[in-house]
This record gives sequence, structure tokens and C-alpha cells, in this order.
Amino acid sequence: MVPIAPMGIFGSVYAGSGGMVALAYLIGMVAMVFTAASYAQMVRAFPLAGSVYNYAGRGIGAPVGFLAGWAILLDYLLVPSLLYLVAAVAMHATVPVVPVWLWLLVFVLFNTVVNLLGIRMTARITKVMLIGELVVLAVFLAVGVNTLLEGRGRGAWWEPLFNGGTFTWPLVFGAVSIAMLSFLGFDGISMLAEENKDGPNQIGWAMAAALGLAGVLFIVQTWVTALLVPDPAGLLASGDPEGVAFYDAARQAGGAWLATLCAVATAIAWGVANSLVAQVATSRLLFAMARDRQLPSFLRKISVRYGVPANAITLTGLLSVAIGLYMAWRSDGVALLSSLINFGALTAFLVLHIAVVWHYLIRMRSRNLWSHLLVPAAGFAILAYVVVNTNVAAQQLGFVWIGVGAVILIGLYAAGRRPTLSGLSHEDRS
Repeated sequence: MVPIAPMGIFGSVYAGSGGMVALAYLIGMVAMVFTAASYAQMVRAFPLAGSVYNYAGRGIGAPVGFLAGWAILLDYLLVPSLLYLVAAVAMHATVPVVPVWLWLLVFVLFNTVVNLLGIRMTARITKVMLIGELVVLAVFLAVGVNTLLEGRGRGAWWEPLFNGGTFTWPLVFGAVSIAMLSFLGFDGISMLAEENKDGPNQIGWAMAAALGLAGVLFIVQTWVTALLVPDPAGLLASGDPEGVAFYDAARQAGGAWLATLCAVATAIAWGVANSLVAQVATSRLLFAMARDRQLPSFLRKISVRYGVPANAITLTGLLSVAIGLYMAWRSDGVALLSSLINFGALTAFLVLHIAVVWHYLIRMRSRNLWSHLLVPAAGFAILAYVVVNTNVAAQQLGFVWIGVGAVILIGLYAAGRRPTLSGLSHEDRS
């Protein structure tokens, strides 16, 4: 997650929600907070890298963990490619003499080298990028709010949160399925459970804090932007195929300089800051599954000098280049990647909520109904409704991916390689 993540997809969320973009982000934040609570419960029980793969596998059973890991692998493998592609396209628009493919290679090479140098180097680079993004966001909000105070906004102030003329639950939840893209990545914190030097509770607090802060920033900036859209009716009717709606609103508020500042900041944020940590999380998932003999063994190799899964990081970079270049060739590449990423992540989150109930309520006979039943049930219900209202093509391709995972699982059983999980067991988790 990055503070200015909505800038790249604002137009799609606005058009999809009937202008109620702030409401879409609010619902998305609530759903992700419930999901973070379920992550926190499973991290306490199993403080291991691997995210939902490990938690579903240990909370329910290894085969379920494999399928959950396979589902979220769709998200993790495609997220870096999407980020690199969006950033490359944005930079090409700013510096046309440099082709998209070259920008993509530059971003991937830079991030791969940084990640190979260790998690501390990644953290330092991320902090610098974060400060820059917050400065850009502060500038935009200052100019945007001043423009609204001068009476140059469009529409009533409450319409980004609720518009009685366009509101329907399926409409809003369809937009939530797009807005979720800005939140995806918070679960990457759990990938570093084995590199965290403090207790497992810190992982849960980190996810909750990141979601809360990011959610507030997303809602505020999209609320202000929605009131600055120069042609609301046109955006609702035609959508935002070129992804420039946010920059048009910035131009409306401050002129060309503000539009350019936001566009370049988005490119750097998606191409460096966001994709840098996405590559970290993806490589840890590949490492965790390889360690359990469910992916090729070379992916579990750890660099002796830097303490990172070097082969998994390198493979993630190569896949990002291949997928990114292919999607750059397709006219619907960004839209297709976004839909597939959301489907994979949300499907895995559904399994995570089930794992909390199964592990604590059924297996451990917990009496904490709030944390181990009501919270995961609420998160499951919201996400299930989002998945039902997501893009039909994404649903179809997503189920094909799940089917491939099921075939691989059957093949593992047939080859006598029944999925097993290394590390802590149910009995020695304490």
C-alpha cells in the first residue's frame, strides 16, 4: 500500500460507484480491518512466513493451505507486474522518448537489486519514498481544499459518500472490488513474521495501523478529488480508460504543474515503493511453499550474506518482466491484471476467515466468540458480496486458476508427495 495509491485507479472507482468513491473506500477499509483481525489471530498461533498459505494450512489442513496459497499466489505473482506496467506507462507518457518496455526493465532491475541486498535496505528505500509521497499528497490536498473553499467545486459535499440518485448496493460493491486494489499488500506484513524481532502481536498491530492510516488517507483524497472532477457526467458515462481522471481533477484545482506532479509521483510510487515491497512479499510466499516441497526446491535457497531468499526474489523479477511485457501488448492488460489480482486475494482472504473459526472455535474450543466467530464472519460476509459483484471475466479466469491448483494438488497426492507443512505444528505452536 502507498498513500497515493488511489491516484492511479480513481477514475475507475468513481465511474463504478456512481460517484460515491469515498463510500467504496470506506467499505473496503472496513472489510480489510476485519481481515487484518483474522490475520492477527493466526499470526499469534503460527508466527511463520507464508501468509494465508501457512495459516489456512495449519489452521484447517495442509491441502486447504495449498489451495489458499495457490489462490493468493495469483495475487502475489501478478501484483508486481501490474505495478511495473502502470508505472512504465505513466513514465512513458511523461518521457515519450523512452519506450514502455525499457521503463519496465529499469523498475524491475532496480527493485530486484535492492531486495537482494537485504530487508534493511528495502526498509530504508521505502521510508524515503513514503516521505516523498506524503509531501505530494499534502500539496494536492492543500491546493484541492483551497479550491473547494473558494467555491470552485462541483456537486454537494456529501455526494462522494452517498448519492441517492445513483446508490444501489451491487453498484457500490462492484466499485469496492476495484478499490480493494489500493489496500492489497497489508497482508505482506505477515510474510515477514520470521524476520520480525519482536513478538507476534506486533504483526497484528502493524497491519491494523497500516490499514487505518491508509484508509483515512484514501477516503480524504478521493473525497476531495471527487468534488474537483471537471466533467462528472462524462466520467460516469464513459469511465476512465486512459487512467487520467485524477490528474484532470488536479489540473482543475492547481493547473498543469499539479497534474504533472501527481502523475510522476504515482509512477514512482507504483514502480518503486509499492512494487519493491510487493516483490518482497511474493518472494517470501514462494520461499514458504518451496520449503514445504510444494514448489521447486531451488526457491528455498537463502543468501548467506544478506539473509534473503535470493532465488525467489530473482524469479519474481523475471516473472514480472515476462507478464508485464505481455500485458503491455494487450489493450486490456491493466484492467485484466487488476481484476485477476483482486479475485485471487479476496478468495484467499475468505479461506483465512474460515481458518480462524476452524482453528480456534472448533479445534481449540475457544469461548472468545467476538474474535473467533463474529469478526471473521463479518469479514467473510463483506468479502463474499464483493466477490459476487466483481468482474465476470475475472471470476471465470480466477476459477480456472483454482482448478489448475486442484489438479496440481491431485498430482502431488498421486506422486506420493502429500502436502506437509514445515516449522511449527499444531502441537508445538506455543
